[in-house]
Amino acid sequence: MASLTPISKTQFLFNKPHLKSSSPCLETFFQSSLVSKRLSFQFRVPFFDRMPLKAATVVSATTAEKPKKRYPGEAKGFVEEMRFVAMKLHTREQAKEGEKEVKEKEEQAVRKWEPTIDGYLKFLVDSKLVYDTLEGIVEKAVFPFYAEFRNTGLERSEKLAKDLEWFKEQGYTIPEPSSPGVTYSQILQEFSEKDPQAFICHFYNIYFAHSAGGRMIGRKVAEQLLEKKELEFYKWDGDLSQLLQNVRDKLNKVAESWTREEKNHCLEETEKSFKHSGEILRLILYRGGCCLPLQIRVRAGNSTRNSIIN
Repeated sequence: MASLTPISKTQFLFNKPHLKSSSPCLETFFQSSLVSKRLSFQFRVPFFDRMPLKAATVVSATTAEKPKKRYPGEAKGFVEEMRFVAMKLHTREQAKEGEKEVKEKEEQAVRKWEPTIDGYLKFLVDSKLVYDTLEGIVEKAVFPFYAEFRNTGLERSEKLAKDLEWFKEQGYTIPEPSSPGVTYSQILQEFSEKDPQAFICHFYNIYFAHSAGGRMIGRKVAEQLLEKKELEFYKWDGDLSQLLQNVRDKLNKVAESWTREEKNHCLEETEKSFKHSGEILRLILYRGGCCLPLQIRVRAGNSTRNSIIN
């Protein structure tokens, strides 16, 4: 007698020898799949107890911490952040990373400069005043970490004193510091006592700018005015690249204890540093005749005039 028991589609498949898989793994898969379907039917979780996937994703995204903002150069240390900001304030003629438009003569490429001895002496005198101030500040160390920057090998005050003495021996009159140098010296002194982050910005830009662009300017002036004589201002005792790296390491270490707000404040001071240094640099192009050698000053009646002797 024929059975009336219904045969499922799955059973039908397995009862057909010519339709059976040659692989026992496939047969096991069909059987386990059937079992899992039955189990899922028996233990189905009520709808109201389950959270939709979309909702879970939203909760996860909102509770996750927002990614921290990264500043250009931050991964390499704070000095790299300062360098990045400083390079943007150069012109394209001065640096490939520069973004500033050329407005002043001293912002042109050095090869286009027309320096004068008068202006150069003013520049050296005002520069010495600024370096005297910087070296005095780190020696006094109102903030203890200033002491980290004593005897770095980058000091310029003593070198400049030797250069000015050499000019004096050549018969030149050494001028008094002018307004750009005096003003900047006062600003540095005030910052060092009340705003250490701003001071460090100026400290970094003054020393590191002189070791790069400053040397290019020195070579240009030496070629045009000094018969290629290299001044002490552009010489360092030891490997300059290593001296600079030592100071970078110290600056990075100091900045590690600063908050992000303090670091940003330091970076914001970069433009002011460029402004004051630029005013001193502009002195190189000064034409006034105040510092000509004594031997070429001649009398003309009751007045004194400067005479150019070939």
